[in-house]
Amino acid sequence: MSNLSKKYVIVIAGPTAVGKTGVAIDLALKFQTEIISADSRQVYREMKIGTAVPSEEELSRVKHHCIQHISIHDEYNVGAYEQEILGVLKGIFEQHDTAILCGGTGLYINAVCDGLDEFPPIDLEIKTQVAAICLDKEKALGLLENLDPLYFNQVDRDNMRRVSRAIEVCL
Repeated sequence: MSNLSKKYVIVIAGPTAVGKTGVAIDLALKFQTEIISADSRQVYREMKIGTAVPSEEELSRVKHHCIQHISIHDEYNVGAYEQEILGVLKGIFEQHDTAILCGGTGLYINAVCDGLDEFPPIDLEIKTQVAAICLDKEKALGLLENLDPLYFNQVDRDNMRRVSRAIEVCL
């Protein structure tokens, strides 16, 4: 493999419908490279509305990765995305010196650029217990406050997925 110290990822980030895809395609053509989607909704085949998936014409102009390749019924998260993209980048960098990462999901972009913290695998029994606890939001928040008061003070308490994940990790 060639010298990886001369490999670059250009990140194009922003909200939906501001023209990221057009800019990414122009840059990919200029650098003769490929585009990786950094959008947590565009990965799903079944999500065709409200995701601003590139058109067939746009997809035909430049090779894209991570566009509608996962089912909403499959387990997929930022950790899986990070691992997938590291493999995609390795393949791109075998052919090109530059790759384009384009999307609006900051967590996905940060995972690729900065990596993720290591999380322990969570036993199915714990996941089941926490899911039952989280049916009662106040009970779940009280438990999280007891288990990890520092995180409790910064977590979005309306995002029960984050609350439940924090409890799972603590347990």
